[in-house]
Amino acid sequence: MNIQTTATAAQKISPDAQIVTEVRHWTDRLFSFRLTRPQSLRFRSGEFVMIGLPGDNGKPLLRAYSIASPSWDETLEFYSIKVPDGPLTSRLQKIAVGDQVILRPKPVGTLVVDALLPGKRLYMIATGTGIAPFASLLRDPEVYEKFDEVVVTHTCRTADELAYGAELIAALPDDPLIGELVGGKIRYLPTTTQGDSPHRGRVTEWISSGRLFSHFNLPPLDAAQDRVMICGSMGLNTDVKALAEAAGLVEGSNAQPGSFVLEKAFVG
Repeated sequence: MNIQTTATAAQKISPDAQIVTEVRHWTDRLFSFRLTRPQSLRFRSGEFVMIGLPGDNGKPLLRAYSIASPSWDETLEFYSIKVPDGPLTSRLQKIAVGDQVILRPKPVGTLVVDALLPGKRLYMIATGTGIAPFASLLRDPEVYEKFDEVVVTHTCRTADELAYGAELIAALPDDPLIGELVGGKIRYLPTTTQGDSPHRGRVTEWISSGRLFSHFNLPPLDAAQDRVMICGSMGLNTDVKALAEAAGLVEGSNAQPGSFVLEKAFVG
């Protein structure tokens, strides 16, 4: 793992461009980076924006990326997969501190607390880089003010790909803003689908078999008090949505809050 970080006063060429202030390569497939934040940008924790680089034809090549930093952060953090042949990520993975990244400051998304009805327990179900919006939400005081418990599951192929989420969870109790609010509220289950790790298997199997609930000594999903956020592959979203609906949960939106929400924007 290598990290680049420094403050920079580089001049921005494009009014939509932001400066890279930190790059961290977690594995040969995953990296995170931070950008300067436009003073005018306001967003809700869990939302995403369009970011990218100039394309070969001169037009910006943009993709939807969840903001991994909380709404109060002074910089914008993003967590990305490296796709060797990906039109954007094949180039984005090579950025360095001081480089420019295009950012369209129009945040949107459904993985926000506002799209959920009040409840007792919040489940955050993520695979791969789908942990990014939860990295934002887990550092937002509103989550702990509205829910008594937060259950985070993160499923990746191999154990090394869990490092970003594991470091995030480990740091929460010492966070200067929300550390005192976290106290005993977080339950965390990292699982892998390949290779050795303490917990193996797809999270859908953990949920459908009831293993997830018995692992934490929790009751099965209850539409009256449980709320669920889902972010991962199309397959994960579809499968967990079906499990949630089978338990009586109803999909919510910004216009009509419900008992579960899922993110439909993907990075390629």
